[in-house]
Amino acid sequence: MGKLIKNLKAFVVFVTKTMWRVKDTEVSSGQYRRNYVLKVIYLSVQRYFSNRVQVRAKALTYSTVFSIVPILALLFAMAKGFGFSNLMESLLRKGIPIGGDTMDTVMTFIDSYLEHTHSGLFIGVGLVILLWAIISLTGNIEQGFNQIWGVRRARSYFRKVTDYFSMFLLLPVLIILLGGWSIFMSTIYESLRDLYFLSAFVNFLLKLTPYVLTGLIFTGMFIFFPNTKVKFRHAIIPGLLTGFVFQAFFYFYINIQVNVSAYNAIYGSFAAIPLLLFFINVAWCIILFGVELTYVSQNIRQYNFSEDIDNVSHRFRDFSCLLLMSIICKRFRKGLTPFTVAELSEASDIPYRLAEQTVNELESCGLIYTIGEPDAKADDIRYVPAVDIAQLTVGHVLKVIDTHGSEDFKVDCSERFAAPWKALVQSKQSYYANVSSDTLLAEL
Repeated sequence: MGKLIKNLKAFVVFVTKTMWRVKDTEVSSGQYRRNYVLKVIYLSVQRYFSNRVQVRAKALTYSTVFSIVPILALLFAMAKGFGFSNLMESLLRKGIPIGGDTMDTVMTFIDSYLEHTHSGLFIGVGLVILLWAIISLTGNIEQGFNQIWGVRRARSYFRKVTDYFSMFLLLPVLIILLGGWSIFMSTIYESLRDLYFLSAFVNFLLKLTPYVLTGLIFTGMFIFFPNTKVKFRHAIIPGLLTGFVFQAFFYFYINIQVNVSAYNAIYGSFAAIPLLLFFINVAWCIILFGVELTYVSQNIRQYNFSEDIDNVSHRFRDFSCLLLMSIICKRFRKGLTPFTVAELSEASDIPYRLAEQTVNELESCGLIYTIGEPDAKADDIRYVPAVDIAQLTVGHVLKVIDTHGSEDFKVDCSERFAAPWKALVQSKQSYYANVSSDTLLAEL
């Protein structure tokens, strides 16, 4: 028992501290994969709670419930234009986990909404509400995904309208294709029922299809919604895992809805509503955890030496500023494409988080500035010098960094505390003077 506790403590120390200080080049490929999986799981769970994902899931639950009728009305209108409204209704009745009576009520709302959009004034109001519902829900989804990814710039309103409506135009086509695929596989299964092995294989594919298709849909969401570059290879596994968990929870929810008769006795005809809210909330928790998995999978190297970055010395932070400033200036002098934060981190061997903090500090000090489109994604932001690189010295950079920010704290530095303040200023000035002739391009 004592050995088990000792091994458990050693494992906890390894997961929380040791493995984050191991570089990829210091271990074998098998150890790297093991560490990678442990890092992704540990960090995803940690970020899930520290980012208060449950609160965001509740906000998205409200937005989903508020927007569901206008959005379904839009989908039905487009499906009706293609002549597939009956198939759309059949697929929605199978796919949306609410009771039959409640689904009939939702369908009535949709029919009423579409009917009234043909009348004079309401068509304008209805279209405005429809547009707002779509922008509101998808905007909230993007905001939630961006917060997890740490993206500060959202899409412009023009891109929101074009991107989101393009997505909704594709949804009816995708739903119909999925329905057609299910019908096709069911037909093959029926025709091969007498052939045991083939029918068993087709039946397996038929049961596996919802999990795979749901996983691919979530993979597309994880790539599309964040306003940053998400790589497919980092989104596919979290997407498939999310799809599997989502479908498993879906079937669990269906069984609860069918079997909880006491709950129906308490709430009567309204029983489906709180159950639906519960389902949507848990579904968003699952989806947002999938977003965390995707983010961590793509950015796991940013969290190496995380404890050291949180406790970095002032001297090393100054060194990081000088090093990255020098790399940016040399890149600019050669006339090459400016670096992004990721490229600066790779070129300097400085951990990504520290490189990002350093770049933000240099930008706030006015030493560098960003270039690119105003609506550029985070990974596309590049940095160039904001001052004459020929005149840029080590002393000037350090002085700008040291003196940037507020010093107005009503501390009596002229009389009562004049001595320590004067000693600091004189030592700093002497230091700046000693390195004022050393240019960044020559020294680093």
